Amino acid sequence: MTTDLRTLKATIEDALNHHLPHQSSIAQPLVDAMRYATLSGGKRLRPMLTCASCIAVGGAMEDALAPACAVEFIHAYSLIHDDLPAMDNDPLRHGLPSNHIQFGEGNAILAGDALQALAFRTLAEAANVPPQTRLQAVALLSEAAGWQGMVGGQHLDLAAEQQSLPLEHLEALHTAKTGALIRVAVQIGALVGRPDIPDERFVLLSEFAGRLGLAFQVMDDILDVTGSTATLGKPAGSDAIAEKSTYVKLLGIEDSRALAASLLEEARAFLSRANLQDALLIELSDRSINREF
Repeated sequence: MTTDLRTLKATIEDALNHHLPHQSSIAQPLVDAMRYATLSGGKRLRPMLTCASCIAVGGAMEDALAPACAVEFIHAYSLIHDDLPAMDNDPLRHGLPSNHIQFGEGNAILAGDALQALAFRTLAEAANVPPQTRLQAVALLSEAAGWQGMVGGQHLDLAAEQQSLPLEHLEALHTAKTGALIRVAVQIGALVGRPDIPDERFVLLSEFAGRLGLAFQVMDDILDVTGSTATLGKPAGSDAIAEKSTYVKLLGIEDSRALAASLLEEARAFLSRANLQDALLIELSDRSINREF
């Protein structure tokens, strides 16, 4: 990772710590669970994409930090709920006990709920962002996180266990479950950086992010088979144990690698068409697929 990305990640870590609550007179264990879920590790891909997209269209990184935190709070809440016994039943996250193992199922569910609420408050109060842009961003994030996006995709994922989905259905699943939040991270960054961004450029950026999100998921499926629990920070082989539909199950490892490379190439082409060959955004997209963090 280059110095610029390291600096960006460190800045985001500071911002997350700032926006999270520290103390509560009525629910300190809940606050502790929120902080544990958010600050105990992670690539910070989504908030870094928000900041990099803002910079790419000519905006100031500082203006994107609160919106970037909002996106990461949604991501953190989703991981808490994904790990629950009723979902993926994973005991590890970022190499540490999952939230429900550390704090109990009830507190974990509530911590996820609280992080979701905090995300929208953080976005609604983002400094130096015009009110209309904040409203647009809230609408985009709520759609990406909700029944048509991430949550809907999680429903499809649960329903597809013990099945072999065709490629187009698998793509639809992960366009919602994984891709929606990556896409909205880029969209919000672009809007914050340039509230009057032309529609064509906004669409091209959205297509870039959509391809990147799918490529990211393909690599996740590959790493679940080829990686170790120590390197992944979560149980390796969990997809096979849960009999999930994955790209590796459908295509095999080598064809899945080829698909990820093809999707990344398509993503880069959309950036080129948008005249947004920003070095930080390109490096971040490449490293997100090659997992060089």
